[in-house]
Amino acid sequence: MQLTAQKLWTKDFLIISLVNFFLTLIFFLLMVTIGVHAVETYGATTSEAGLVTGIFIIGTLVGRLFIGRLIDSIGRRKTLVIGLTFFTATILLYFVDLGVGFLLFTRFVHGLGMGLSSTATGTIVAQIIPSARKGEGIGYYSMSSTLATAIGPFVGLLMSQYTSFSTIFIACLVVGVVSLVSALFVNVPEADNPEIVRGLSLKAFVEPKALPIALIIAIAALSFSSVLSYINFYATELDLVEAASVFFLVYSISVMLSRPITGRLMDARGANVVMYPAIFIFAVGLFILSQATSALGLLLAGALIGLGFGNIQSGTQAIAVKAASPGRMGMATSTFFIALDAGLGFGPYFIGLLIPLTGFSTIYLLLAGVVTFTIFLYYVMNGRKERDRLKQAA
Repeated sequence: MQLTAQKLWTKDFLIISLVNFFLTLIFFLLMVTIGVHAVETYGATTSEAGLVTGIFIIGTLVGRLFIGRLIDSIGRRKTLVIGLTFFTATILLYFVDLGVGFLLFTRFVHGLGMGLSSTATGTIVAQIIPSARKGEGIGYYSMSSTLATAIGPFVGLLMSQYTSFSTIFIACLVVGVVSLVSALFVNVPEADNPEIVRGLSLKAFVEPKALPIALIIAIAALSFSSVLSYINFYATELDLVEAASVFFLVYSISVMLSRPITGRLMDARGANVVMYPAIFIFAVGLFILSQATSALGLLLAGALIGLGFGNIQSGTQAIAVKAASPGRMGMATSTFFIALDAGLGFGPYFIGLLIPLTGFSTIYLLLAGVVTFTIFLYYVMNGRKERDRLKQAA
């Protein structure tokens, strides 16, 4: 009764989810097109094009390091509006034709805006979701990112074939303006007693209580980055390029179908009932991917990876914000996203160093082992404490 009595689908929840969808849409739309723009417009090398693509995530990480303190000091709505204004205004820099160096600068500062805006939306949604429906609410909210993950690359590749890069940037600018205007209609309850830490201590940049679960999402994200970055290369090796073209569509459907169920389970029966199966299923998905020889095997792996990693992501975010006091919720959200981005951002580089030595199949098999070990790590970092909490509550 308590779960249904507390309203989840409010105007503010819908707007924040929409803003998050727009942010993620722009991110993925540019992620698949900006490297080609660097090569075709400025004659960039392959490595320079890769840096143009990846430096955005470095900017996002830098933005997240400072956003937690900003959110908890000046307020969540104000931070969101500032972040979205900066994020949208930065899109104008893509129209400035000053070479690869300036494009790198543009990508970095655009990443800063993403770090500010997306952390603010994550903090706000954690605040407006009723505490008894936190897992369910964050699961639904995360689906906005999942939908954008499926649509963004598709639209980006389609536009790059049939329109100019200027048209792509105009489309991103329009979406950015819509997200900013939408955010102006959000009413956000601010924390009554924000806990502001001065100086350069660890607590001034991250939430220590969120660090254990942040380690779990960092390892999971690093493992998932191997799929994001190398699935097309692996599929080419297997002669399964057509199946790979719908891999992330299957992944997204799996995430979107499961999250409403797992979110409710998490709220009703605790985090462990979702996290242990999700980690195990993610490991199984990577194992099946390592052994895939057919389209069916590849797409089955996509479905299981979506069911596994997709719910690890929303589950760990819910755990992170629950671990912190209301006055440190912004810092906890920032800590979670720093770990997520670090795994996604640095994973491809380190995994890329190993692939020439091991091959794709072996690297996915090794990562399946790493994720399996994460089950034990989760037990030590959070699972045992969650089990004891539920026993006391009973």
